[in-house]
Amino acid sequence: QVQVEESGGGVVQTGGSLRLSCAASGRTSSSLAMGWFRQAPGNEREFVAAINWNGASTYLADSVKGRFTISRGNAKNTVYLQMNSLKPEDTAVYYCACRNSGVALGARSTNDYNYWGQGTQVTVSS
Repeated sequence: QVQVEESGGGVVQTGGSLRLSCAASGRTSSSLAMGWFRQAPGNEREFVAAINWNGASTYLADSVKGRFTISRGNAKNTVYLQMNSLKPEDTAVYYCACRNSGVALGARSTNDYNYWGQGTQVTVSS
């Protein structure tokens, strides 16, 4: 089994920045592709960003391009989401997810991921 844990959420004003962290542990014998999703009240969970196992390829939703960056940490199966120029519409619970494949290409559906964290709240005040 794989455990996924996020951290770094909080409350920030419009235009501010936050950095989310995620670490996967447990039976992670291989390097996993990892992604971030978010879910606002009343909305479906939506794709935000993904990165393949070695960090060489990243993918971002159009709504966050130019503002968010996804990167891998030095420790195995860790990932960060740097969020800049935050807007009130970015307010949501952010979830980290891992998939058994090391490839993130095309992995924009919740069905593409096998393991999920509990989520961390991000609130952007206007």
